[in-house]
Amino acid sequence: MKVLFLGDIFGNPGRTVISRELPKLIKKHGADLVIANGENAAGGIGINPGIADFLLDAGIDVITSGNHIYKKKEIYDYINAQPRLIKPANFPPDTPGNGYYIFYNPKFLEKKVAVVNVCGRVFVENLDCPFRKMDELLSEIYSQTNIVIVDFHAEVTSEKIAMGWYLDGRVSAVIGTHTHVQTADERILPKGTAFISDAGMVGPRDSVIGVKKELIIERFVKMMPQKFVVANDDIWVNGVVLDIDQSSGRTKSITRINYGADTDRF
Repeated sequence: MKVLFLGDIFGNPGRTVISRELPKLIKKHGADLVIANGENAAGGIGINPGIADFLLDAGIDVITSGNHIYKKKEIYDYINAQPRLIKPANFPPDTPGNGYYIFYNPKFLEKKVAVVNVCGRVFVENLDCPFRKMDELLSEIYSQTNIVIVDFHAEVTSEKIAMGWYLDGRVSAVIGTHTHVQTADERILPKGTAFISDAGMVGPRDSVIGVKKELIIERFVKMMPQKFVVANDDIWVNGVVLDIDQSSGRTKSITRINYGADTDRF
């Protein structure tokens, strides 16, 4: 089984590139399942129903999110009605949406695949413990499948690496998101779990994590508030491809994707 996981899709530049590049990526890597983090797809913060539909229609099978999932109020009812957009499972239980989705397409897959979203707590939100939440969710998920892909949306590498070790041998992959900066630490942990601290971003590299660099530089220099504006230049695609054994649920390989969409680097 080949799974394509794309980093945080940032604003209109990220969406535009996805609509153009995703068919090529699916063909190139033979992807049976496409997962992407979409929590910043609407103007660089949050997601709305129209954009979620756009991403699903573009070929993404499951959209994960993070701490910005509720920035757009119009998503509240939508996320309850559309199970392929998931929230971090360790948000309070009465918040809209579900924390995982079980994907199955018999044309491509022998078994079901669980996609789980949890959010870190260090320098992010004061949420429920993501480690204990994973224990709780896995007790539910294992009755349906042993193939589990986790989007751990967290700020610090130490928390992400700890989650990778905590879930080694219990899930197929732990993929970090949130920082918009791809890390080069992809590996298969000893018990068969694929790990990377951050998958990166589908968005403008000529920026500061997606925002026009001049605004962020001025904010750091003058320490005055700035309205964030999405940058538009030098769009790159970041993500990973997982090769998962459908019988054992273990991952055989993890390969980074990192190329400029406006160049010939594909």
